[in-house]
Amino acid sequence: MGLLDGVLGNASKIDAAKVQQEFQQVLAPNEKVEHAYQLIRDYFVFTDKRLVLVDKQGVTGSKVEYHSIPYKSITHFSIETGGTFDMDAELNIWISGTAVPFKKQFNKKLSIYEVQSVLAAYVLR
Repeated sequence: MGLLDGVLGNASKIDAAKVQQEFQQVLAPNEKVEHAYQLIRDYFVFTDKRLVLVDKQGVTGSKVEYHSIPYKSITHFSIETGGTFDMDAELNIWISGTAVPFKKQFNKKLSIYEVQSVLAAYVLR
C-alpha cells in the first residue's frame, strides 16, 4: 500500500497468512483468516467465522481494539463502484441494531467486487 493511499483513507489488500500469525491470540481455535485489508494502521479481517475490525489507537498504535462481528449480525451491505471522476469504490455494511452503516473506501487497485464476493459468501449462507 502506498503512503498516499493510506493518507487518503483507501484500503489495500494484505497477506492473509501474515494476519493469521499476527492475530493468533485473537482467533478462535481452528479459525482461519481468509482475506484482510488495511486502512492506514487499522485492519478489517474476514475469517471463516466472522468479520474482525481492528482499530489501532494512539500515536504508537500499541492500544488496539478488536471489534468482532459475526456474519449473522450483518443485515445488509452495499458497494459503490468508482466512476469517471471519483475512482474510489466504497463498501457499506449495516449491522443489526445500528442505523448507520460502517463505510470503507477502496482504491482503484483493489477490486470492490472481490470484497463484496467474500462478504456475500459468508452473509448469504
